[in-house]
Amino acid sequence: MHDSQSIRKQVLAERDLLSPGERREKSEIIHHHFLDLVNPFHPVTFFLFVNFRSEVETLELIGQLLKSGKTVTVPLVSVQEKSMTAVRLIDPETDLVPGYFNILEPRKDLLKTRTIDHKSIDIVVLPGSVFDERGGRLGYGGGFYDRFLANEVLPSALRIALAFELQVQGEIPQEPHDQPADFIITEQRVIRGNLDPSRRKYTER
Repeated sequence: MHDSQSIRKQVLAERDLLSPGERREKSEIIHHHFLDLVNPFHPVTFFLFVNFRSEVETLELIGQLLKSGKTVTVPLVSVQEKSMTAVRLIDPETDLVPGYFNILEPRKDLLKTRTIDHKSIDIVVLPGSVFDERGGRLGYGGGFYDRFLANEVLPSALRIALAFELQVQGEIPQEPHDQPADFIITEQRVIRGNLDPSRRKYTER
């Protein structure tokens, strides 16, 4: 089995080869799969990543969720504390500015008025570099989402990763601290991971 660093590098290089048109088209299909999966459970509060570089695009999905009246939050990263704070979006165009690594994140002045209780999050939408068919996930090496899932949100918050099919492998190496995804949604399929019993309500259909 290859080490995680070389797998990450190889898969991200492949993902970078997708054209903007391909990314947009595949991302739209992924959005449809995502909404089909979550809508029956009437979740209220979402925590989503804002796409960067060649990731699955999420700004359109954020817009759709806002239009449907959902509470949409995105991370504001603290590099010093190696943590993320969920900040509510109202208007992504004015609320988001380039932050950590030039990734769009909420303006710092919104921390006082728009920070939400992380325990109120129903669904965490995960980015990542590589995934496997058991729900395994490799991030980008910073551990921000692993810490967030382990310490900040309730165990009942559903974890859904968005990825292109080329990012999914049969099996990837995992460390004890790596937090898995409950579902991985690609443009081709919805992969169900090994759900924690506290999140089983999401499969009772």
